Amino acid sequence: MRLLHTSDWHIGRTFHGHTTDEHLREVLHAIASAVAEHSVDAVIVAGDIFDSSTPKADAFTLLADALVAIRAAGPQVILTSGNHDGPARLAHNAAFAQAGGVHIKADHTNLASPVTLTDEHGEVLVYGIPYLHPEFMRSAYEGFTGSTHQDALAFAMDRIRADARAREDGDHAPRCVVAAHCFAASAAGTAPPETKEDTGRAEERDITRGGLNLVDVGVFDGVDYVALGHIHSRQTLSDTVRYSGAPLRFSFGERSSAKGMWLVDLGAQGVEETTWLELPTPREAVRLEGTLAELTAPGAHPDAADAWVEVILTDDQLPRDAMRTLQEHYPHAVTLAHRPANRHDAGPQQYAQRVEGKSDAEVLEEFLAYVRNGAGPTDAEQELINEALNAIDAREATR
Repeated sequence: MRLLHTSDWHIGRTFHGHTTDEHLREVLHAIASAVAEHSVDAVIVAGDIFDSSTPKADAFTLLADALVAIRAAGPQVILTSGNHDGPARLAHNAAFAQAGGVHIKADHTNLASPVTLTDEHGEVLVYGIPYLHPEFMRSAYEGFTGSTHQDALAFAMDRIRADARAREDGDHAPRCVVAAHCFAASAAGTAPPETKEDTGRAEERDITRGGLNLVDVGVFDGVDYVALGHIHSRQTLSDTVRYSGAPLRFSFGERSSAKGMWLVDLGAQGVEETTWLELPTPREAVRLEGTLAELTAPGAHPDAADAWVEVILTDDQLPRDAMRTLQEHYPHAVTLAHRPANRHDAGPQQYAQRVEGKSDAEVLEEFLAYVRNGAGPTDAEQELINEALNAIDAREATR
């Protein structure tokens, strides 16, 4: 059985106010091509299909086009709702979609209802867990009294394991795959770094870091593969528990994040092999720092001509019409910050303003770039940063 694990499509999302629809359409077309090329049996999309709980009509059209292209290659498709999705809207006409091989798992009152696939080794049960709000779970299940996402997922997994056991035939147990959307901690007690959500709209329900919404990976014990969503960069929590990350860059915080998906081969005893498949990058995201004259000099940064550009100007005084001038050289420059190179008055108030709304990883990256004249962390240093932040998250979660 060959599965393709992707997540966090965020259809309808903008990049600092600019549409990403055509870029996402290109990437979703590449997913459909990979499905055909690798003879995939089932595609799992682990939550945040849409970027909003009230997506526009164009978002539904983009989703429908992607699903038609994927289904044309033959696989079943399993979609789960994430914290950005409106479950009712995502699952509209779910029964009709199921008849066409698209299974939408957005109903928190129907957790133990798998999509059953078969191969030469028998059945594979794919359980899609929608994003579970504890308060909704308390109203739906008399036996649920929890208050955290950990409690909700533990409750769901107990039901799933019980359902899987009930489907055993003598000594033969079906293989089980679970798709979930959460912020999970690894078996070593660490958690993947937070992905910054930078749109800030009221309808978005972000999972917070540390504490109440951290889910221990042990919740998923007894499952052959766990396809996770919510983190926008790929993460491997164990050989059988992974994040695929988002297929497209949605913020400058994802500049160095590899974009792709996991190809998962299941044998008779579970996972035999996982392969990372790269996806195209329709537009890179880069950060440029320097004076306006340096950044607009002839031949400066030709690699940024068609990229999303974040600019940090170091002129002593902010030049007049700086953004307009920059956009003549970098048409997709979308953010501008002014940080004079000779300014030494960064007191507590100024520093708080500079880091407001940024993730810890971004603050560290900017600090290294500042003290190194624009050179951010290396890959090895980024791994150390991630490990340190993960350890902090794990410690906070146990307090």
